[in-house]
Parts: sequence; C-alpha cells; structure tokens
Amino acid sequence: MAERGIVVTRESIRLWCIKFGAIYTRRLKRKHRGYGDTFYIDEVFVKINGKQHYLWRAVDQDGEVVDVYLQTKRNGAAAKRFFKRLLRSHGGEPRKIVTDKLRSYGVAHRELVPETIHSTQQYENNRAEQSHESTRVRERGMRRFKSIRQAQRFVTAHAAVSNLFNLGRHLVRAEHYRDLRISAFGEWSRVVA
Repeated sequence: MAERGIVVTRESIRLWCIKFGAIYTRRLKRKHRGYGDTFYIDEVFVKINGKQHYLWRAVDQDGEVVDVYLQTKRNGAAAKRFFKRLLRSHGGEPRKIVTDKLRSYGVAHRELVPETIHSTQQYENNRAEQSHESTRVRERGMRRFKSIRQAQRFVTAHAAVSNLFNLGRHLVRAEHYRDLRISAFGEWSRVVA
C-alpha cells in the first residue's frame, strides 16, 4: 500500500485481516502441495486476557506448520483432541511423531496412532520449539491476545502465510531462492485475487 502511495491506518488493516484472513487461509491450505511424513509436536503457554492457555503446534520435517490449535488444558483429552484435528487436516497418519516427554502425548499416541513411531529423545523436538518463536514475536507486537477466538484466527492465518513464504533460504542457491520467491508471490497474488 505504501509503495502505491495509499495511506491506511493500522485499524483498517486489522479489520481487513479479520474479514479476509480466513478466506486466504482456506485458499492457501487448498493449494498446499502437502506435508512431510514426520511431525514435530509441541505446546507452549500463551496468556490470553490474563488466563493461561496452551498453543499446540505440529511442524513437519521441512519446518512447515501442519496445524495449530489453542486449548485451555494440557491433559490427555486435550492431546487427543489435537491429534484428531491434526489427522483430519493432514488426511492420514504420519510415519513418525516427535514430542517432548509430556505424558499426554503418550496417551494420544497409544489411542489414536499406535502404528506411528513415537520419539521423545532430548533435543530432537527443537524444530517444534523454534517454530513458536514467530508467534511470540507477533504476540508481543500485538500487545497480547485478547480472546481465544482472535488468537486462533491469527495463528491459523499466520501459519498458512508463513508456510507460503518460509522458503529455507539457507538450503538453496540464490538463483533458486529467487525463483521460489517469485512463485510464492505469484501464488499469493492468485489467492488474494
């Protein structure tokens, strides 16, 4: 907008995100090329309106966010709810899941995906731990979330958009990275059209 000389307030952009964010997220997920077969799953504390909640996140081996879900609890039932949602959105069982040593994951694993390899080795889950960082940065910039609905809407849209533009620059040559970037912006243009 600034590039075109259009002055817009932050409030207008916030309202556009509320109005169009879910539509863009659905379009991006529909056109997504698929996830890997290893999921790194973790949860993090998030304060919403003064109360502690848990943001559950699953990331594949390429660093793409498979699903995020806010819940008020961190017990076995909450883990099963997240696993069911994850399996429904992914469309099948992963080959391997990597978690920390929270016992709730073991309950969900035994009941929902017993054939899947479940690893809880130390430091193996760092990929999921690091994926929370971008949400924390945005949360600070927004001066905390005010409601669960608003937070869920934001983290879902943020995950879909970051998957599109998270290109792993350090893994590819500069020429290939530029091509990937151009295709990502082309995809974004088709989604918002």
